Amino acid sequence: MPRIPYVDPDKVTDPEIKGYLDRARREGTPRPESQAVRAHVPNVIRAFSQAWELAFRNGVVDHALKELCRVYVSKSIQCEY
Repeated sequence: MPRIPYVDPDKVTDPEIKGYLDRARREGTPRPESQAVRAHVPNVIRAFSQAWELAFRNGVVDHALKELCRVYVSKSIQCEY
């Protein structure tokens, strides 16, 4: 259980922030729970989401390799997510 509560997406009025939350829920990445914590500070979720879009969804490295890197990092730090 996180120490910071999740933002209720139904109470978000900013369409950009709502879009980031909806996309995370729909696609599963970045994790919707993490995005719901970032949404407490609009500039944080914006900056993270824009960087995620540039680096993870786009970029020059093949998507499958990016996924392998994510799994490697997660396993190497024993991340439970």
